[in-house]
Amino acid sequence: MVKMADDAARTAALRGRLLEWYRNNRRELPWRGSADPYAIWVSEIMLQQTRVAVVVERYQAFLARFPTLVSLALAPEQEVLALWSGLGYYRRARMLQKAAQFVAEHLAGNLPTQAEELRRLPGIGTYTAAAVASIAHGEAVAVVDGNVERVLCRLAGCEAGSRKGGGAELRRKVEDLAQRLLDRARPGDFNQAMMDLGAMVCTPRNPQCLACPLMTDCKTRGEHRTPRRAPMTSRVAAYALSVRAGQEQGTPDANSREVLLEQRPAKVTVMPGMWELPSLRNQDMPANEVRMTLRHAIMQVNYYVRIRVVAEGDVKATTVKGGKRLWVPLREAAGMALTGLTRKVLARAHLLRLPPVNVIAPGAGKDAF
Repeated sequence: MVKMADDAARTAALRGRLLEWYRNNRRELPWRGSADPYAIWVSEIMLQQTRVAVVVERYQAFLARFPTLVSLALAPEQEVLALWSGLGYYRRARMLQKAAQFVAEHLAGNLPTQAEELRRLPGIGTYTAAAVASIAHGEAVAVVDGNVERVLCRLAGCEAGSRKGGGAELRRKVEDLAQRLLDRARPGDFNQAMMDLGAMVCTPRNPQCLACPLMTDCKTRGEHRTPRRAPMTSRVAAYALSVRAGQEQGTPDANSREVLLEQRPAKVTVMPGMWELPSLRNQDMPANEVRMTLRHAIMQVNYYVRIRVVAEGDVKATTVKGGKRLWVPLREAAGMALTGLTRKVLARAHLLRLPPVNVIAPGAGKDAF
């Protein structure tokens, strides 16, 4: 596997073809071309386990609200979570802010420039540290994400995606090969080229081998090896959608409406502190009572969800209370730290104004039993 990098001329030619391909074919993304380490860091954290198309939608709004590391460090957590809503894996947002707070307090607001130092910050692993250091500061350190691992494993003829019986050894060899192939004069461009190649050409299924700039060096070209994927599991869930006329000083206001939201307890593992629709006691319901059905994926779980419209007076009898509840004006709901599923339901029911603009603090709505 490592012999590929021993031939200096061959390696130089490979680098040249890859960078030329990148110059002509790279994806136009809002964070490309930025030399701001903070902006690059935010984009890399968002891109972890979230599709690029989703990140593009959220990235600019997030930076518009938190344009600097210090502004992120000083923001209330609920505002950060609200702008993160839809990206999933909310622990990333919390760790991003925790790292920003550490840098603001102990490093005068300046991110470290070296990958080794970046790895010491909360929530920054080997990949993110390498991406920020190479793209923002030109440090010659290779990145290895899922896309890059797949490219290199196909290039060298090894099996990607397996973590059983030697998975750690395979990872070490892949990282070693990535570092050997890295263009030290243009490490940031080379790393992004490898990521784009994996995302656009050397895809998990149906790779476009004839369009690949590395085809002549690839040991598996045309074989279309597919990495193993963890199986998805399925669960069923049901939620109540309860909307009432807005209340102005205790008097119903026909010109505004409020939706009932419930905050997930801080002690739960998944999405603590986020706001969602109340859960129904009974997941089974007559077909004529189902307002909406949808599938929603969280990590390796597919949730098959039913939504039932519940009148205000029936909420206590039909739902299970799991946390604090608020009646929130619909015009303000988009600014809440909503779970991705809740945001999806309200948007499909035409009850949510997107994208979120004004973030409201917890407790700004009206208490509900």
